[in-house]
Amino acid sequence: MTETTPAADSGARANTAFVTAETDAAMRALGRRIAGLLRPGDLLVLSGPLGAGKTTLTQGIGEGLGVRGPITSPTFVIARVHPSKTGGPALVHADAYRLGGIDELDDLDLDTGMDESVTAVEWGEGIAEHLTDERLEITIARHPDDTRRVTLTGLGARWSGVALDAE
Repeated sequence: MTETTPAADSGARANTAFVTAETDAAMRALGRRIAGLLRPGDLLVLSGPLGAGKTTLTQGIGEGLGVRGPITSPTFVIARVHPSKTGGPALVHADAYRLGGIDELDDLDLDTGMDESVTAVEWGEGIAEHLTDERLEITIARHPDDTRRVTLTGLGARWSGVALDAE
């Protein structure tokens, strides 16, 4: 189920869509759908509590982009690069959970190859936003029945007019 709301704060928000995912398979399917919207240079900032489904969603994004896997949580390695198998952009999958702040994220040099890849940063809220003003923020809330409410918010001109709710 998807619903959308127009952006409301000072033109910065391009649009927002809400999606309910009832299973892990639905989260991966949503990731594949999101991958269809992505292009090189895109930044995804994923947030939500432990076990919400950030890595599961990223697995679907990786499938949709056609990158080499497996895509697993990068918590202990901080960042992984998954090259494309199809000639598309690579997926840079990072985890900011153990980072102490913006300086440590800068040390990863994520912005070095950002123009050629799609970068997904788990636990990136409050840290990864400085990489670019144009990003897709993905917030996942997991309910007691294991369904997830996923909020997709496109920021900046890049995401203006992008149908985040397209199925």
